[in-house]
This record gives sequence, structure tokens and C-alpha cells, in this order.
Amino acid sequence: MSIQNSTASEPAAAQASAERPPSSLVRILVPLAVLIAGAFMVMFDSTAVNLVVPRLIEEFGSSYPVVQWAVTGYVLAESAVIPLTGWLCDRFGTKRISLLAIGTFTAGSLLCALAPSIETLIASRIVQGLGGGMIVPILFAFAYRISPPDRIGKIMGIVVIPILFAPALGPVLSGWIADSGSWHWIFAVNVPIGAIAIAAGIRKLPALERQPVARLDLPGMLLAPVAFAGLCYGISEGGSGWGSAKAVLGIGIGLAALVAFVAVELKKRDPLLELRVFGARGFAVNIVVLWIAVFVQFGSLFLVPQALQYARGFRPSEAGLILLPYVLFAAISNQIGGRLYDRRGIRPVALTGFGLLSVAMLLMSTVSGETSAYGIVICLIVIGASVGFCVMPLTAHLMKLSPPPLIGRVTSLSGSIQQVVVALAVSTLATLIASRFASYSGAGGASDDAWPPAFRDAFLLLAGISVAGFVLSVRIRKPTGARELGDEQEEG
Repeated sequence: MSIQNSTASEPAAAQASAERPPSSLVRILVPLAVLIAGAFMVMFDSTAVNLVVPRLIEEFGSSYPVVQWAVTGYVLAESAVIPLTGWLCDRFGTKRISLLAIGTFTAGSLLCALAPSIETLIASRIVQGLGGGMIVPILFAFAYRISPPDRIGKIMGIVVIPILFAPALGPVLSGWIADSGSWHWIFAVNVPIGAIAIAAGIRKLPALERQPVARLDLPGMLLAPVAFAGLCYGISEGGSGWGSAKAVLGIGIGLAALVAFVAVELKKRDPLLELRVFGARGFAVNIVVLWIAVFVQFGSLFLVPQALQYARGFRPSEAGLILLPYVLFAAISNQIGGRLYDRRGIRPVALTGFGLLSVAMLLMSTVSGETSAYGIVICLIVIGASVGFCVMPLTAHLMKLSPPPLIGRVTSLSGSIQQVVVALAVSTLATLIASRFASYSGAGGASDDAWPPAFRDAFLLLAGISVAGFVLSVRIRKPTGARELGDEQEEG
């Protein structure tokens, strides 16, 4: 059973369930611990770098738009391999690809820790992303295939912990690491953990039976990274002028590759990303609202740690410590948001989430050197409270709207595009801050007084996007009629 199609067929799921041997919770979690450790490292590093961007700019003598590629390159690499993970596991075996993914991520971490230049760091982060992008999908597939049917929900609840909390803990711990030693240790700490995970995986991960291999969509695999990387590059170069040759070339190549990618995928019988699902009733509106939520929430996770340092003057460890209320309220809101979604449906939950996000971004736009720590804590509490009302419920609702035969592919589509949206958010916000900082600095050159208004403009942009998400949330439909497209796909 491939990762992409693990839930697409009820008979296949029933057969897989019948093959699962009864096992104790401990015997299930021991092999999964290998992949949970890998997933924690991947999700931790997805946000840990956000807090040390100012340190990297200073140490490498680089610029904001260049250093942001240490974040953008990572998430783009993840988005490139997520759709391939199922095919690779079917072709070469899930255990082998699991160990390869952890090994690649660990090797990339070592290269990051030893990076002598910002260019080397960016390239090493891409290596990290290529390995890391496979680990989380493999973790879910492994958990499903080795868990007894009556324990799948419980096991999934344990498995999702690192995915929920590691991104929030990233800035908190990386600030302490940066001030206690060096930013290099943010990556170096992954090396012994990865080595132990690989050694344990060789012994403990079961060798799952391989499944029939579908034909690889090579054109889609090549066009997608070119499209998304081109757009991100063009946006990042836009800070120095949207009419510049680099900006026009990047955006032009990205758009051309994107159009070609969509055309190719719509004609493929087994596409890399199943775009035909946009024809399902209500699907397009829901996924656009989900993209808005991802853009704002992950964009704010990129901005906030830096705003606390540049605009408020905190040290990295102080900025990390003050982010703890965000972590706490994000955990609480995830529980509340999930329960409210089950009882009330998606619309009131999403409206609440975007309402909180809008208020939080407006509050963050007022942060300056005079803002009290208590005022910042209130902002972070509101941001954390919004987490459980947006991305997770909207993702769950997206699955309900999807045609049953295509749920596995929708999971791949959603995961890949979300990573692309994160990359676009980072590129856009980094470019905006750099251009506004230059504008507010004026002819006199760089000035620390220009940082607060530069970040203010970025947070106001996120506030406006949040309001757009609030308005669009009203149009989200209940999951009725989603089976129609699935029936058409089966008949075709």
C-alpha cells in the first residue's frame, strides 16, 4: 500500500487491517519512536532558524532577502519530495527509504553545523529538506500499517505530538542555544539523535511488504520544483525592484513552469498531484482558505521572533523565552478547536480562528522599543489561541470534502502545497521587510529606528490577509456532494 493511497480504498484498508498482528502498545511505539524522533527534528528545524536570522545576517555579512533562503530552501525541498515518498517506498521498501530519509536529514544537519558561508548553509538546508520531507509521511504510513484497527486513533494521537509542538518549541530552544553557545549547535544537536535513530531503525523498524509500483510522473516531478522555486526567487528579488531582470526572470520562469505543470497534471492518469479534485463541490474555497491560514500562521512564526529582536531589542534567548505563552496556548487551542469542529462544524471555528489572527496581527503591528513585555505576551497569547482554530480543522474539513477515492492524493496535494505556501510567505515577508527598512532608513543609510515601522507594515499585510480569510470562511460549504467527483473519476 502506498502512502498516497493508504486511505483511498476501503477494501484495501480492510485487507491491511486484517494483516495487522495483535500487539501491545509498547511493541508498536518502539519502532515508531525512531520515526517520531526524526519527525521531531524535522519540525523543530522548520522554525528554529527563524530566531537566528538576525545572527546569520550579522555573522555572514549578508542581507535579509539572501538569508531567508535558509528557510525557503528548506521548505521548498520538503515540498518537492512529499509527493514522491509513496512511490519511493513502494519501489524500494518503506524501511529502506525511512533510514535513507533520516540519514539524509542528519547529513544535511552536519553540513549546516559546519557551513562556512551563507551559500553553503542554504545548500545544506536544501539537503536537510530533501530528507526531512519524507519522514513525516512515512511516520503516518508506518503508524497506520502496524497498528491494530482498534488502536489506530490512539496511536495517531501520540504520533501527532511532535508535529504539533516541535514547530512551536523551535524558536524557544534555538534562542537559548544561540545565546548559550553558537547557532551551529541548532543543527549539530541533530547529528547524535539522527545517528541513534538510524542504529535503532536498522534493528527495530519492521520490513513492510512492498506494493505494486505506479508509473512515476517524471514531467510533474521536474516542473513543480522549477515553478515554485522560480516564483520564490522572483519574489525575493522584487525587494530590489520588481522590474529588475532577476525578478522578472524568476517570476516569468516560475509562472511558465506552473502553467506547464498544471497542463501536464490534468492530462496524466496517475499525476504527481491530483489537481482534478478542485472540481469537487466546495473544495476550491476550502483549500484557498487553508492556504491563507498557513500563509498567516507560518508567516507570523517567521516574523515574530525577529520582530522581538529588531523592533523590541530582545536577545535571542529572551525572545525565545517570551514565546512560551504562544506554545502553551497553541497546545490548549488545538484541543478546543478540534472539539468545537466536531460539534459545530468548520464555519464558526474558522471564523473564530481568523478573527483571532486579525486581532493578533494588528496588535503585533504596534510593537516597538517602548512596548512592555506584558503587551507582547498578550499578542503572543492571541496568536497561540488562533492556532487550533485554523490549519488543523480546515485540513480535516478538506478531507471530508474530498472524493473518497482521492483522499490519499488529496493528503499529498495538501501537504505539498502547504509547504510551497510557507515558502512563498517567507519570501514575500522577507522581501517586504527589506524594502520597507530601506525606505524608512532614507538617504542616511541603515538605522535601527527603521525596523519597527518595517515590521509594522509586514504585520498589517498579514492582518489584511487574515481579514480576507475571515470573509472567505463564510463561503465554506458543508461536506455534501463530495462523492460526485469521486464517482466520475471511478467511471472514467
